[in-house]
Amino acid sequence: MDDLTPTPREGRRRSGSRPDPADRRQLAESPVSLGRIARLFTPFRARLLVIMGLITTSSLIGLAQPFLVRHVIDEALPRQDVRLLVLLVLGMVGVAAAAALIGIVQTWMSTAVGQQVMHRLRSDLFTHLQRQSIGFFTRTRGGEVQSRLTNDIGAMQSVVTTTATSIAANVTVVVGTAIAMAALSWRLALLSLVVLPPALLLTRQVARMRHQVTAERQRRLADLHVQVEESLSVSGALLTRTLGAAPAMAARFEEASADLVGLEIRSRLAGRWRMATMNIVFAVIPAAIYLAAGLPGTRGGMTIGTLVAFTALQGTLFRPLMGLLNVGVDITASLALFSRIFEYLDLPVEIDDPVAPVALDRTGVRGEVRFEGVGFEYDAGQPVLSDIDLVVPAGGSLALVGETGSGKSTLASLVARLHDPTTGRITIDGVDLRDHTLADLASMVGMVTQETYLLHASVRDNLLHARPGATDQEIEEACRAARIHDLIASLPAGYDTVVGARGHRFSGGEKQRLAIARTLLRDPRILVLDEATSALDNETERLIQAALDEVSRGRTTITIAHRLSTVRDADQIAVLDHGRVRELGTHEELLIAGGTYAQLVRGGLVGGLVTAA
Repeated sequence: MDDLTPTPREGRRRSGSRPDPADRRQLAESPVSLGRIARLFTPFRARLLVIMGLITTSSLIGLAQPFLVRHVIDEALPRQDVRLLVLLVLGMVGVAAAAALIGIVQTWMSTAVGQQVMHRLRSDLFTHLQRQSIGFFTRTRGGEVQSRLTNDIGAMQSVVTTTATSIAANVTVVVGTAIAMAALSWRLALLSLVVLPPALLLTRQVARMRHQVTAERQRRLADLHVQVEESLSVSGALLTRTLGAAPAMAARFEEASADLVGLEIRSRLAGRWRMATMNIVFAVIPAAIYLAAGLPGTRGGMTIGTLVAFTALQGTLFRPLMGLLNVGVDITASLALFSRIFEYLDLPVEIDDPVAPVALDRTGVRGEVRFEGVGFEYDAGQPVLSDIDLVVPAGGSLALVGETGSGKSTLASLVARLHDPTTGRITIDGVDLRDHTLADLASMVGMVTQETYLLHASVRDNLLHARPGATDQEIEEACRAARIHDLIASLPAGYDTVVGARGHRFSGGEKQRLAIARTLLRDPRILVLDEATSALDNETERLIQAALDEVSRGRTTITIAHRLSTVRDADQIAVLDHGRVRELGTHEELLIAGGTYAQLVRGGLVGGLVTAA
């Protein structure tokens, strides 16, 4: 069965197709400097020259075959010269073997260069994206980031091993073949100039028609896949059942499937038309040459060997010419790949290491945290925090309370430098956070959030992710402090138990305690707990709170909590409202004051502050 269906990326690169509009838009929005692309290959200049030499040599060697055939037919066979025949046959085998060997070496070298360039780009892009702010990841689809790292960079391999080498090979073959054809018979060469252009044009038009049909079929197939994914997933099936939408979904699916019937037929016919056109072209061209060779005005004493050799050369010319007609498409698609990758590499790093960082002596870190006139805006002109002035003494604790949207999590995230203040500054022991390296800051500040993320790896690997050099004893001590060691030890594989995707093996409270243990391995002087016990039942909350009380001892702690039992023992409680500190004091002081905090406590459930049962 002849299945010529292109993949989505192949579809835009097939012969006769136009550059993909998406590629053109990408280049219009983010132009690419050819000099920048060339610099990627600068370390491999010598190897690239060798590759081009191999391509040229291989193409020229291949042109020797028709001439050897001509001598076999015109000289060795008529004269029955066995010695000459053997030499010519050995020459034909040698030419084929040499071309094959050179092709293997050229493929190995070009693939190695492409892979090394791809490796460097992939590593640089991954490292650069890791330095992006949290804001970048909140506004960018995860699938898009993965596509840049895998699909686009992976497709770049074809720029070196396919696009560049095929252009070089095609140019060499076309030029060499044209010269060889003229040397064999200038009359037949002139005839080729008349026959080839309409043949190429016809094939190109048929290929373009097929590309349009298959592109439409790909779009309809994608729509069908989306319907299947949306309707036959657990969530989709539940939604369909509860809304009674099954008949409508079935009708929609049947309509989409019926559209595919016609497109599939047209796609298959278009593929057959393309093959039929090429077969006709391959038949017409040699037929025209044979006709011309037999006419008195054009044969010019041509021998049979010359005719066979010329026909063979003519047959090698068609595909390279078709390839060269697609150079614009290939170059546009290749430049669009570079554009998408450079677009990410050129993203500014909002949170970066300082040029001259302050040297950190970890043993001397006390952990005093100061907020001095701190303000923050996600969007210009829309302040989330304003005029925050707070001091958390070394070893002290601060609880942040307030209604949803009051700025609690944003304020806490500034301490871990997930964002930088728009105005003012935050200091640790008198040093601005922006004057520390990110690595030093991560060693001083540990953060546990409400949403725990675990890698699909063993418990031990998840913990070592925080501190790769930790010993088994240190891992166990951190887990005991987080009240999770006994549970891990009871598992069949203990610390080597695989947690599963997103930690599905463990409950929410167990994952939270693992996150606490992971943070403790870094032994930070400052702990930021962003609703670490949120959405848990009372018993689980009690266990985690006991773990937090244990690990917070002697550390500076900033806590965002929704339970009264979590915040009432804090040294200070700051009540935030619309990004400003409205009240500050101890639990007793704020109750006596009778303000917002007192209302939260009396209400039992206001802004997420709940009295634990």
